[in-house]
Amino acid sequence: MEKNDLTVRLKKRLINDIDIDRSLDDDELKKHIAVMVGEELYGSLLSVRERLQVCRELFNSVRGLDVLQEIIDDDEITEIMINGPDSIFIEKHGVLSRYDGCFSSAERLTDVIQAIAGQSNKRVNEASPIVDTRLPDGSRVNVVLPPVSVSGATVTIRKFPKKPISMDDLIRFGSITEEAAAFLKQLVESGYNIFISGGTGSGKTTFLNALSDYIPKSERIITIEDSAELQIRHIDNLVSLECRPPNTEGENEISIRDLIRTSLRMRPDRIIVGEVRGAEAFDMLQAMNTGHDGSLSTGHANSPRDMLTRLEMMVLTAADMPLMAIRAQIASALDILVHLSRTRDGGRRVTEITEVEGLVEGRFALNTLYSLSDAQLLTPTDNSLKNSGRLHGGRYS
Repeated sequence: MEKNDLTVRLKKRLINDIDIDRSLDDDELKKHIAVMVGEELYGSLLSVRERLQVCRELFNSVRGLDVLQEIIDDDEITEIMINGPDSIFIEKHGVLSRYDGCFSSAERLTDVIQAIAGQSNKRVNEASPIVDTRLPDGSRVNVVLPPVSVSGATVTIRKFPKKPISMDDLIRFGSITEEAAAFLKQLVESGYNIFISGGTGSGKTTFLNALSDYIPKSERIITIEDSAELQIRHIDNLVSLECRPPNTEGENEISIRDLIRTSLRMRPDRIIVGEVRGAEAFDMLQAMNTGHDGSLSTGHANSPRDMLTRLEMMVLTAADMPLMAIRAQIASALDILVHLSRTRDGGRRVTEITEVEGLVEGRFALNTLYSLSDAQLLTPTDNSLKNSGRLHGGRYS
């Protein structure tokens, strides 16, 4: 008998046995599973390692997140993509591959999804088929249910390391040079408003978290996110805010825009917005332009200039303003753009650090400070902030 067939059959038996699920503690359940597997595999050629694997999968199917639990427990896996009960893909060491495992049924996958959503008091069903949530370890989860997802329930999980990646780690990984990191440290300490751009999976949140380590410990920080992911541990005076989706009646939503506005009444030294995707860009720029220097945020874009164009479009969805007025707001609010890219080997790298100098004849004037050289190293350009007199004295010196 194939190991997968055996596992699926025993999973169904365990899941349907409600008395076992409710009455036994974890140790008793493990013993019960061991007996079941021993009886089933009497005379089987499966190795001891394979039998233990079956036992672990069975236990996870009742007390954990089924086949998903073992993937989540593997610290080397960074991304999990579930395209229905029979199709699971993982990213490991930057390489995408199909996972040798599946859920016993579409109903079992739905049960696991409900368990994940319930951990964060989120709701997902046919009426609200899309939800963003997180696991207890901070991993980001996106769920899309049928009929929106034609191929079946779809789950995408972005895992984060248990220990936050520091800037020293990124230097060691080759994501940024030591010189560029030291330069960014000075900018953060001096109160520059920094925006991190990049494509999907380029490491924007990881880099934002590492960059926040340079914020002086004495400051009061407000973080605003769709789902709380940032792991800022060195700041004592820290408030983390998370938005809330509307209920089934479409009411009681708390958006990122709402949180940015209320954060201005909380006496922040800096505001960190995990990611801007829409109209909240207008409120973020307003906050940066009203004395909250040193604020940080991220957004999706293909280049620093493309990020500025996208911010224009976002602000236009929130305010009926002339384009030139919007550009003036952006140029006044943002000081530095840090752009990240994902390389073909699965790595993530800082590819450009750019200063927003202002507007010239209605167009953004950008000054590239660091860019990738022909040798694929992030190197400084001939332009520099050091000669402007602003770097060491702060944003407005």
